[in-house]
Amino acid sequence: MTRAAEFEMLEVLCHPVIDVKMAKLRDKDTPSQDFRRILFELAGLMSASVFRHIKTVSIEIETPLEPITAVALPVHVPCIVSILRAGNGMADALSALLPEAAIGHMGLQRDPDTHNPEYYYEKLPPEIKARQVIMTDPMLATGGSAIMTADRLKSRGVTDIVFCCLVAAPEGVHAFTTAHPDIPIITAALDRELNENCYILPGLGDAGDRIYNT
Repeated sequence: MTRAAEFEMLEVLCHPVIDVKMAKLRDKDTPSQDFRRILFELAGLMSASVFRHIKTVSIEIETPLEPITAVALPVHVPCIVSILRAGNGMADALSALLPEAAIGHMGLQRDPDTHNPEYYYEKLPPEIKARQVIMTDPMLATGGSAIMTADRLKSRGVTDIVFCCLVAAPEGVHAFTTAHPDIPIITAALDRELNENCYILPGLGDAGDRIYNT
C-alpha cells in the first residue's frame, strides 16, 4: 500500500473550534474535570463527520400538511463500541447525540514492556453482525488496540465499521490502514510521531489517566 493510498481512509478535521479545544486538551495544566468536559465537547463537534457514515432507510410519514418520504435508522441500530477505558468519554458524547445507538465495550490494555495490546473484556449487543459499528478511542498510537478491536468485530461478522479518535500518529495510521484498509478513520489531529515509549508526540499524554485523574 502506498503512502497516498493508506491516507485515503483518513479524515483529519479542520475546524477552528476543534483546534482551540484540542489546545486545551494538550495543555498539561488542564485539570481532569476540564479535560473530561472538553473531550466530550470535542467528540460532539466531530460527530457530524462520524455520523455522515450512518446508513438510513426510507419511511413514509405525514407532516401536519402532507405526506412525505423521510429517513429513519434501520431496525438494527448502529452500535458505538468504546475501547476501554479512554474510549468511554467519546462514546458518551456520540451517544448523547444518537441515543438510539446501542453501546458495546471492548477492554484492552497495553503491555508496558512490549507495548502490545492485551485483551481482557468484551460486551457487545445482540445481532452485532447486522449493525454498523463506530469504534471510539482517543488515541491511535501504534494502532494495536484499534486493530485488535476491529479484528474481533470482524470475526463476529461485522462488515461496516468507522473508527473515531482524537489524535493519531502516522505510525498508527499506517498500521491500522494496512490491517483494515476498508475502515475510515476520523480524527481531530494527525501528530508528528511516536516516541521510544510509543506515546504520541506532541500528543496530550495518557488520555485515560487524564480523563479519570489516575
